[in-house]
Amino acid sequence: MKLGIDFGTTRTLVAACDRGNYPVLEFSRPDGEACDHVPTISADLDGRLVHGHAALAAAQAGAPHLSSFKRLLGRFGAEHTVTIGAHAMSLLDLVTDFLAALKVEVLERSNLPKRMRRDATFECAVGVPANAHSGQRWTTLEAFRRAGFEVRALVHEPSAAGVEFAHRHRGVLNKKREHVAVYDLGGGTFDASLVCMSDERHDTVHASGEQELGGDDFDRALYDMVLERLGLDSSALEDLGLATSRRDRGGSLAISGREQALLAECRAAKEAIGPSTKRIVLELTSLARGPTEEPLVVPVAEYFERVRPLVERSVEKLSQVLARAGSAANSEDGDEGEDGDNGDDVAAELGVAAIYVVGGGSALPLVGRCLREKFGRRVLRSAHAAGATAMGLAILAATDTAPRIEEKFTRHFGLFREAEGGARKTFDRIFERGLDVPAPGQAPLVATRSYRAAHNIGQLRFLECGDVTDSGEPSGDVTPHAVVYVPYDASVRGAPLAELPITRLKADVGPRVEERYEVDASGVVKVTIRVPDDGFSQAFVL
Repeated sequence: MKLGIDFGTTRTLVAACDRGNYPVLEFSRPDGEACDHVPTISADLDGRLVHGHAALAAAQAGAPHLSSFKRLLGRFGAEHTVTIGAHAMSLLDLVTDFLAALKVEVLERSNLPKRMRRDATFECAVGVPANAHSGQRWTTLEAFRRAGFEVRALVHEPSAAGVEFAHRHRGVLNKKREHVAVYDLGGGTFDASLVCMSDERHDTVHASGEQELGGDDFDRALYDMVLERLGLDSSALEDLGLATSRRDRGGSLAISGREQALLAECRAAKEAIGPSTKRIVLELTSLARGPTEEPLVVPVAEYFERVRPLVERSVEKLSQVLARAGSAANSEDGDEGEDGDNGDDVAAELGVAAIYVVGGGSALPLVGRCLREKFGRRVLRSAHAAGATAMGLAILAATDTAPRIEEKFTRHFGLFREAEGGARKTFDRIFERGLDVPAPGQAPLVATRSYRAAHNIGQLRFLECGDVTDSGEPSGDVTPHAVVYVPYDASVRGAPLAELPITRLKADVGPRVEERYEVDASGVVKVTIRVPDDGFSQAFVL
């Protein structure tokens, strides 16, 4: 079977490739109702680790649980330990276990056609945030592989939504209007991309995003307003089991069952807001209020005022993507342009056919309102906003119909090095934002460095960042990778390098060191360090 899987922060959606159609699968909940997603949540149920709908029901009943763990992929590495009740495991193992449970959901509790169930293979295209760093991409890819999926492509989520747009709205595109700007506001992440589309290929011109901006934050804003109106302070929250800032020993956000229930109530109330809604009415059943207590009413205007800065952040991110594309186009025409050009003006100049709005978080009416204020009539929300990415991924999984995706680096990748004999540190960019990522089947993108070691041990501090300052320093969304230690001096090999002192070698006597960096079609960076004089080599994936 061929599937498109949108592994989301709060909800995971699956679309099938079914004889030229790409329906989003529906799943049976424990109460017998059907829904179009599997909740991205895991829980300890009487000593068993459960996932999805079973985990959500257990969490609302008070079981230890962990939700929105996709956000942790952006903060930590694959081996980061998370704790759910009696279960302590690496982040990679948790995601793998969740995805293995997702396979069972697809086979046993979905409306997948019976003829497709006979196919034992799970071929899929998988989405990742456009702003995902190399470690997040590797962990996602490895978890799918370990769970038994054959991953045909790892694609930026807004690029996949662009594929769905072209499939559904091909008539909107022409030679004068061949660009689509994708605004993708999900449960936990926000992505913006400008995609140039033709019949055979889709090229990502520019992309950006935020790892922690999405529906979760809008839910939390309403939750906070509820607590403020009830006059609950931190001690009262503890008494009610509603503490909001605890973290378990693994560093993961840990919330109580009652808080989970209240957040769920706030989420449901938020999702019920329509264009004409004036008041948000919450029964607050999760707080076990007495039958005579009136529902809590929050004016929609006040709620929109609270969350408007979040929406404006996302709109500004999209505007920046368009501005950068405009600057690049002007530079090609001999006009250097400026990175701060107005994105709405550039949208017209670039011939943007539509601002395509997708993602479950985009259903909030304020989102469309702010986008129209900025971009006017070009704003078009997908008829299947929550499922657009999964459907686009399913189209890509159906190789006989899929266009070729040409992705770009959305962040700078490099490491800190010493300069001026160790007097200062400088950021050495290995791969710059905007470079083409190799397409599937193409040779990897390669960069090399060669130098003479100045120390007995190399302490390599790799990082990725959204921007760099005029002086070349990392800025914006900065993601450091784990420090890698390399034994340049043969006498320290085999010893615990992190515990040894790093000493400077005499000038021009250190061994020659060669660095080789490779990036594959998934955007994962592989590093090889060699000391050719004695044949030493060390390879690792970031």
